[in-house]
Amino acid sequence: MADEEMPTEEEVAAPEVPEEEVEMSVLDALKEVLQKAMVHGGLKKGLHECAKALDRRSARLCCLSKNCENEEYKKLIKALCAEGEVHVIMVEDGKELGAWCGLTKLDGDGNVKKAVRTSCAVVTEFGEETRALSVLLDFLQNQAGGAEL
Repeated sequence: MADEEMPTEEEVAAPEVPEEEVEMSVLDALKEVLQKAMVHGGLKKGLHECAKALDRRSARLCCLSKNCENEEYKKLIKALCAEGEVHVIMVEDGKELGAWCGLTKLDGDGNVKKAVRTSCAVVTEFGEETRALSVLLDFLQNQAGGAEL
């Protein structure tokens, strides 16, 4: 009976440690919220679509590119957002914003081959309640005026 192996303490009970939720950055939360909105049909891209959504007061969040070349464009979007009391998030690059909004061509491996720049994107419907949405909304509530990422 000595041939029988007795399990060691390590083998008997390995306590399950719940995985800690990784702190989500605001930038990652914005990417996820834009993608969820796109899936649910609540994402408008470009000046014409964004201006219509802001004018109808159906917009809930606006992303504007800092490197937009046309100052009148920025003024119009910011004024419409102020009029409708919509939060504005300033994003560094228009190509990044375009990629987050799905304005890309992908190669066979799923890597971005070509990204189209957009200076403005508006979320009219968030879709589903996610952790990313709550992180983003908490960030916006803590900010006064326009938020910059």
